[in-house]
Amino acid sequence: MAADSPAHVDERVTVIRPGRRWAAPDVRELWEYRELLFFLVWRDVKIRYKQTAIGGAWVLLQPLLTAAIFTVVFGRYGGLPSGGVPYSVMVYAGLLPWFVFANALTFSTRSIVEHQALVTKVYVPRLFLPLGAVLAGVVDFLVGSILLVGLMAWHGIVPPVQILLAPAFLLFLVATAVGVTLWLSALNVRYRDVQYTVPFMTQAWLFATPVAYSVLIFPEWLRGWIGLNPMAGVVDGFRWSVLGTHTGHLATEVLLSLGVTLVLLVGGIEYFRRVERSFADVV
Repeated sequence: MAADSPAHVDERVTVIRPGRRWAAPDVRELWEYRELLFFLVWRDVKIRYKQTAIGGAWVLLQPLLTAAIFTVVFGRYGGLPSGGVPYSVMVYAGLLPWFVFANALTFSTRSIVEHQALVTKVYVPRLFLPLGAVLAGVVDFLVGSILLVGLMAWHGIVPPVQILLAPAFLLFLVATAVGVTLWLSALNVRYRDVQYTVPFMTQAWLFATPVAYSVLIFPEWLRGWIGLNPMAGVVDGFRWSVLGTHTGHLATEVLLSLGVTLVLLVGGIEYFRRVERSFADVV
């Protein structure tokens, strides 16, 4: 090679194009960015209880105080059935998955808007933003489960064999929360009204879900159809797995809720991927 000839330079150009309109998430890309997901989850956990007087104790106090109020109002004075277990334990077992879902609605809906810098300045899998807020709630669930174990021990409740299925219902809970929040977070980018309607929707959804009561209060023919509410199958399925309570139509309820969850999840992923290309322009 002559001395004055230019050195060979291997130039490689990476071109980033928007994904196809209707396509499944790139699993390989999500795996490559897994450390970012862990960082987002850990960041949400720390920020949620940063500069609070009692810190993570809110994870226990929030469902415990709510369970106490529901027990007095609906259990003692309302006289509602509890499926053969103490009313306080039944309510607390329902509030554990419910608060994961409720917090997911609150925090995940605003996740895209609150992370404008990540959306507009750098490239990250936008799917991780609402997903991180949901998984942060799972940490609260695991901490709150410690108190559930204590309540069951206090009342002498022995976990049934189906407690081995509790992780499956936790996965069911995460899938339900992700399916709903993908829709809400994507819609909130264009319509900021969504984040203001979430508190009212969450409150109404709470009383439409058998958290403070058992589905035993409904006529027998109606108990299976309550599974049209996906959180009904999550709550009753989790109670059955840890307490052994049975509603008579649990299989129908859970399968119906699972079907609704799959529709919400698949539809939410497709809609999110369809509109995420416009996030940087709208947010």
